Amino acid sequence: MIDTEPKLAGFLEHLRAATWVAVDTEADSLHAYPEKVCLIQVSTVAGDELVDPLSNLDLTPFLETLGGRELLMHGADYDLRLLEKHHRFIPASIFDTMLAARLIGEPHFGYSALVEKFLGVKLEKGPQKANWAIRPLTERMAHYARNDTHYLKPLVERLKTTLAEKGRLAWQQESCARLIADCTQPRPDDSDSAWRIKGSHLLGCPALAVLRELWRWRESEAIAANRPPFFVMNHETVVNLAATAAAQTPVEPLFPRHLSERRRSGVVVAIARGLAVPPENHPHFPPRLSQRPTAAEHKRSLELQTVRDRHAQELGIDPTLIVTPAAAWRGIVWQT
Repeated sequence: MIDTEPKLAGFLEHLRAATWVAVDTEADSLHAYPEKVCLIQVSTVAGDELVDPLSNLDLTPFLETLGGRELLMHGADYDLRLLEKHHRFIPASIFDTMLAARLIGEPHFGYSALVEKFLGVKLEKGPQKANWAIRPLTERMAHYARNDTHYLKPLVERLKTTLAEKGRLAWQQESCARLIADCTQPRPDDSDSAWRIKGSHLLGCPALAVLRELWRWRESEAIAANRPPFFVMNHETVVNLAATAAAQTPVEPLFPRHLSERRRSGVVVAIARGLAVPPENHPHFPPRLSQRPTAAEHKRSLELQTVRDRHAQELGIDPTLIVTPAAAWRGIVWQT
């Protein structure tokens, strides 16, 4: 584990000289809140290394070294979002083996499935849901983490060969560039949407005001406890509490049995704040931007889908790689 400045300095010498670099990350979204990057796995011709972002290392030189390279990755969307969000890191280019597998028509494009098919190695499923923030890592966790990048280089070579045979290397480059752009674009302000959780669309305006305060209370509790919000209170209970409070019905019967007295008091205060919001300040659901498609729009959508599916079948790839339903619909609306 690279967890000291001297270890990192020594590793950077090998990294700068590497002819290829494979990267993966592990986070703790199931165990902490907000999530954080707990581990960065890096493989080069010199071997497999684990970099510890939790050890107070200055990762600037490490990330700068990675930034100018093509990184070999698998299913990179989540990793790219994590690295940009927490470390403001955006790679120059990547080769995503999941995208490559889909572009050659592989029906099973998970990392383990590809490694087994192309390299003949059956990987242990491993501790995918482990708490990657624990230190020291168990030997099994460290082995699992290293395997996530250990086979990427030979896998890339096999996939590149097939992509070249099919004349699709340019497609791969374009898809990877688009993935980087999509995953690292500036995040929109979601302050008026984050609290609109599942089921909230059924609530009236007074209940929405209560829901917003309950959500804020739950967020603060989750951050203080360093636990995901559903460990504090699930969505269904939060929505039911808001609806019940707005209906002037006792809410205590809805309190989870595990809720401490302190948290019960916090819920009561949050509900009181929501109920005190004057009607003119009640939140409203924004008007829907999309409308029911006209007959002409629906017809064009079906025509586009037919053309897309025919080409996808000819190419032997998933139709959504050509155009997703959402993208197709946006294009039809813009043309209208």
